[in-house]
Amino acid sequence: MMCEPLDNQIEALKKERSYDEVIYMTPDGHTFNQGLANRLSLKENIMIICGHYKGIDERIRQLHVTMEVSIGDYVLSGGELAAAVVADAIGRLIPGVLNDEASALLDSFQDDLLAPPIYTRPASFRGLEVPPVLLSGHDAAIDEWRTEQAMERTKDRRPDLLNHYDRP
Repeated sequence: MMCEPLDNQIEALKKERSYDEVIYMTPDGHTFNQGLANRLSLKENIMIICGHYKGIDERIRQLHVTMEVSIGDYVLSGGELAAAVVADAIGRLIPGVLNDEASALLDSFQDDLLAPPIYTRPASFRGLEVPPVLLSGHDAAIDEWRTEQAMERTKDRRPDLLNHYDRP
């Protein structure tokens, strides 16, 4: 993307409000993760710049960009889909976006673990049962079960995450 039209637009937007971060979506940026989503959700205003094909002029990066972010080790034809992923991950952490704000704290990666299994009603479905502890009403036992299940699921499916986890 040519630098002058993009610079003009960024400058016009900066005249309307200040931005805590100007993020450029690029395969050579820092890999986006839940921790970064958490930090960005606390910001007042962010701007996300999306390149197309080969990206944006390097001078725009030098003049305006405060953070470069990648959503993975692959290349898309443009940064729009990556920006949508980032916006969705950040947006759901903003108070009032989810009906139950506390539920986001139980998501995968919030504590470097995968989320435990989820069960809904009915208690019995096609011969498969909800674990009895979840029906017990005993909050401490339920929390303990969820932690154990999260650890087991992480160990089985994403053991690489356990390298970052401080075990008691």
